[in-house]
Amino acid sequence: MDLAQLEVFLAVAREGKFSRAAEKLFRTQSAVSQTIRKLEDEVGEPLFDRSSRDGVLTDAGRVLFEYSDKLINLRSDAQTALGELKELQRGRLSIEANEFTALYLLPVLAEYRRRHPMVRITVDRGLGSNIPDEVRRHKAELGVITYEPEESDLASIVVYLDELVFVVPPSHALAGEAAVSIRQLGAESFVAHIVSSPYRDKVIQAFRRKKTPLHMDVELPTLQAIKQFVALGNGCAMLPELSIEGELQRGELVKVPVRDLSFQRKLRIVYRKHAKLSHAARAFLKVAEGFAEERGGRYRFQREG
Repeated sequence: MDLAQLEVFLAVAREGKFSRAAEKLFRTQSAVSQTIRKLEDEVGEPLFDRSSRDGVLTDAGRVLFEYSDKLINLRSDAQTALGELKELQRGRLSIEANEFTALYLLPVLAEYRRRHPMVRITVDRGLGSNIPDEVRRHKAELGVITYEPEESDLASIVVYLDELVFVVPPSHALAGEAAVSIRQLGAESFVAHIVSSPYRDKVIQAFRRKKTPLHMDVELPTLQAIKQFVALGNGCAMLPELSIEGELQRGELVKVPVRDLSFQRKLRIVYRKHAKLSHAARAFLKVAEGFAEERGGRYRFQREG
């Protein structure tokens, strides 16, 4: 049996006569009767008491009526829900990010939330090096990373340009310098992130090229902990500028340029290249694109590959 047959059955049951049901369905009476006979053959039981002229349901007919009504209503609910998804009246946006890349998301998600308040947003925290694989495994629809993905089945969009910067507390001896050299930093005590990253490795290599020691005397698990520890007067750090905008504005940290040490980082949104993105995800990319057009500066929206 299919839904079209059940719709005919419900019409006959509600109208009480085959002729009235045929008029309502804009079909001939013989076509309606044929559909009911075919349905009864499939059920293996009569659905209407043929001795009655009013289309009285049999026991089997009453059971089928109850379930047919539910099925037709469920189809209507499904059609409504699909329409709401398309109109972004419901849906889910799933993104994988790490502690740093989530900072890019905050203002963009705020704008997205303003435009599409009915969409449920989930941002899962993951290790940066694992995010592309998590997206490929469908754990998240979008991912935000700081490097170009090697996976050929992932598409990427550059959305933000950040820079790794050297920071000290206002009381530090180097806070008033216009710029410093790597060699001047050989005696400094650095607070580092305990998780290894390509940019941490690049800093280490830069110090080695200058034959300058790099003292990473303290390693902490989060960017928040590092910047607070440094702001309290404990050494210095290399941090993403995006993560310390507030501290720089409030004067809690001071940025000091380092000659021969410049690391620009591109933040990218990645997604499965051949997947059909959900309405919610496509709307997010549209918001990110508009964000770049309106704000400019470090914000970008440049597709790669």
